[in-house]
Amino acid sequence: MSDTPAKLVIRNIGMILSGKMEEPIFDGDCLIAIDGKITEWGKEKDMDCEGATTLINANGATLAPGLIDSHVHPVVGDYTPRQQQLGWIDSTLHGGVTTLISAGEVHMPGRPNDPVGTVAMAIAAQRWYENFRPSGVKVHAGAPLLQQGLEEEHFRQMGEAGVTLIGEVGLGTVKDGKTANEMVGWARKYGMQSTIHTGGPSIPGSGLIDADMVLETGTDVVGHINGGHTALPDDQIICICEGCQAALEIVHNGNERAALLTLNTARELGKLDQLILGTDGPAGSGVQPLGIMRMVALLSSLGDIPAETAFCFANGNTARQRKLDTGLIEAGKAADFVIMDQAQHAPGKNLLESVQQGNLPGVGMMVIDGVVRSQRSRNTPPATRLPELVKGTVGA
Repeated sequence: MSDTPAKLVIRNIGMILSGKMEEPIFDGDCLIAIDGKITEWGKEKDMDCEGATTLINANGATLAPGLIDSHVHPVVGDYTPRQQQLGWIDSTLHGGVTTLISAGEVHMPGRPNDPVGTVAMAIAAQRWYENFRPSGVKVHAGAPLLQQGLEEEHFRQMGEAGVTLIGEVGLGTVKDGKTANEMVGWARKYGMQSTIHTGGPSIPGSGLIDADMVLETGTDVVGHINGGHTALPDDQIICICEGCQAALEIVHNGNERAALLTLNTARELGKLDQLILGTDGPAGSGVQPLGIMRMVALLSSLGDIPAETAFCFANGNTARQRKLDTGLIEAGKAADFVIMDQAQHAPGKNLLESVQQGNLPGVGMMVIDGVVRSQRSRNTPPATRLPELVKGTVGA
């Protein structure tokens, strides 16, 4: 094997979106990554671009950190029994998403609810997505549901085995805030981040989770605060926004009006940095390959948020709230990117103005860990300008 480092050079970038709300647009037309990690960006004339093993000419398109879907329900591989669909993760890659985070493998046929089975399935799910990345997409899975009978020792076993997530509180057999809070504390002790279902029931066996239980349970993420599908009354959503320091997750498969209420409330409270985005799919609404991109456009256009800030909800905010090594243009972070441009014939003077008018951009290329994983998207509208893979190969 060669000891030559894998060097990715992306040149002729028209705009760099950083993922950082405090500075959402970076100056520069070039970015370099070594062995899958970002090393530098700026003006090409000031950078050493020699020796690239992968060279991309962005042709004036926009570079952004890959989008992150904070709320999915995977099962195994690139298949979902919920909709009997193959290839949904690959399709999601074509929607600009490079990272998926499980809110519970709830659709697994015969899913166990006893403690031993719950622990076994959590470790297995974490392992099979660690060992197999569909189309290169990073799937953080193994998110057990809270079940009656789980003890601290079970959380220790899962944490030591590499499980880092707890699935939606309320979808398991634990239904009260006191018990859930104790288990969430055990999970946090062993390095596991938790999410709570918010709103009306979504699947048989789930139930209403209101503001009181959300606040009492004290999870790290308020899952689908705009309902999945049914939202809480306005006053309860506002109460959660006021009372939580946790991530406030808005999803595609929820109530759009409640999504805008959450956005406006968070803005008034100075909590826009807590907003993150998910799809809550696969679910009854199906699979949404463009769900995250659509939420960016919806919140920007109807919520009067600059598009460059709305994109931060979909990458940088999630990365920070979820403690990920991706989602930001920052030295040492994973070289996970979406290269996109204004859709052909879309209104607006540029990509950002077009998105703020509610239009989707066209995705031209996806990069994960410095490796090109897809070129022109088969799902988004065609981009005005397309990047060119000058040197290197797709998926190698």
